[in-house]
Amino acid sequence: MESLLDGYPISPSIHDELLGADGVRPPCERLASEFDRLGVDEVRSRAAYLASRYVDSGVTFDLGGTEKPFPLDIMPRIITAPEWSTISTGVAQRVYALERFLGDIYGTGKVFDDGVVPRRLIVTSPNFAREVAGITPANGVRIHVAGIDLIRDGEGTMRVLEDNVRIPSGVSYVLTNRAAMAGAMPDVMRQYDVEPVDIYPSRLRAALEAAAPAGVSEPNVVVLTPGMYNSAYYEHSLLARTMGVPLVEGPDLVCQQGRVYVRTTQGLNRVDVIYRRVDDEFLDPVHFRGDTVLGAAGLVSAMANGTVTIANGIGNGVADDKLIYTYLPDLIRYYCGEEPVLPNVDSWRLEEPGALEEVLDRLDELVVKPVDGSGGKGIIMGPECTREELDAARVKLRCDPRGWIAQPLIQLSTVPTFVGDRLQPRRVDLRPFAINDGDAIWVLPGGLTRVALREGQFIVNSSQGGGSKDTWVLADRGAAEHDSVPAIQLQTVSPEVPMSPLVGTEPMEKPDRSVWEAQQGQQQQTRQVRGGHDESADEVVKPC
Repeated sequence: MESLLDGYPISPSIHDELLGADGVRPPCERLASEFDRLGVDEVRSRAAYLASRYVDSGVTFDLGGTEKPFPLDIMPRIITAPEWSTISTGVAQRVYALERFLGDIYGTGKVFDDGVVPRRLIVTSPNFAREVAGITPANGVRIHVAGIDLIRDGEGTMRVLEDNVRIPSGVSYVLTNRAAMAGAMPDVMRQYDVEPVDIYPSRLRAALEAAAPAGVSEPNVVVLTPGMYNSAYYEHSLLARTMGVPLVEGPDLVCQQGRVYVRTTQGLNRVDVIYRRVDDEFLDPVHFRGDTVLGAAGLVSAMANGTVTIANGIGNGVADDKLIYTYLPDLIRYYCGEEPVLPNVDSWRLEEPGALEEVLDRLDELVVKPVDGSGGKGIIMGPECTREELDAARVKLRCDPRGWIAQPLIQLSTVPTFVGDRLQPRRVDLRPFAINDGDAIWVLPGGLTRVALREGQFIVNSSQGGGSKDTWVLADRGAAEHDSVPAIQLQTVSPEVPMSPLVGTEPMEKPDRSVWEAQQGQQQQTRQVRGGHDESADEVVKPC
């Protein structure tokens, strides 16, 4: 029987996750066999079913103003239980260190006094929010949800590419990919014991409820969205629906006497926790952009009063700065007292002595990234640049060395992807999602695998023609379930605050529609230019 892997190219410098030098890797043998059993015509038919299902379900993304179905490749990615154990432990370790770091820099600043991170590095970050300095969250948690981007290098080592603890996006595709694959490939999925992912919404809601202000026994949680014109609106609505909580927009919220309420048909209902999908600068016109219509005046004051929790925390973006990324191994040693489980990609800080000149000299072989960039925007891929582009890049780096880091070009691992009538190698990365409830950090078994569908492409985001794969973490039923990290040390919180009942309603003032729509789109543009982290599948994916 002809195999879909006939003629599949193998490169000695690239780690392929299905095929090795000795043939199909043992965990993937049944997968390869099942695809050969189905044959080209049947695989093509099922791939078409996946695409049509996403169109019918509205699982789309915006590409140049056109809504397109988010590409889901029919070949899943397999991760074994032992490997996932390492990944999940490393991700949890990293989130724990970042949580401690954020509490430190917005608190006593001991990390500065001990010389681990320069204070100047933090105060010069455009994402450092002085407005929340000294404010302690209700249960000591600032990172309720994290997305940690991972890649596998040419030797097969899993490395961290970057951290996303501001408004990490993409988990909706993890959930919808699994549902779609269960419909398209049930016979193949039955060959494996795959860890489920549908527990995520209940875990997220439990963590949000655990973050409620002191004294609240039955927390009211809402999801705050910029609105239907935001490219990640599908995710916002999906999470609100699966958690069973209201989806609200800025004009739905009102702040009175230091508390936050949501307008309902029965009046104003108290809000205890806001899972916000709105950037810091659009949250509160009193403290940030005065012209915002995406948030509500008084949110920051209510948070400071201890009557509402905003998740993820305001000011988390400072931890996403790629310069902070270069300090993460030291921060893990400092806060955890252990070595990093998952290594970084080697990086140059251009402000350090000799680093800038070395990078400028080797620019044609390196990747240079803006420290506050996202979505692959502004990245300089040295090996792909012309001489004129490299000369222009050198000018940028000399003018602003603090604004850039440099890394070697990593050969991302590949996974077979159905292209035409054959399986072809395409580069992938992985974004696992972690939830922190204040007692433990739980990592969703799987994550969003993003794949560059174009041959030779490094950038895997959908705006560059990329797609995704369902990530199958194989279960180890013999292993006892346990938390990856110890409980986070909680800080002193405000004394119990009595909660008020429902109060009367009031007329709702609608903002100008054109301003409203423009700001929903502008929020995404701001992330691309100033470095906010992704709110759409189009923005969540990074090159190496």
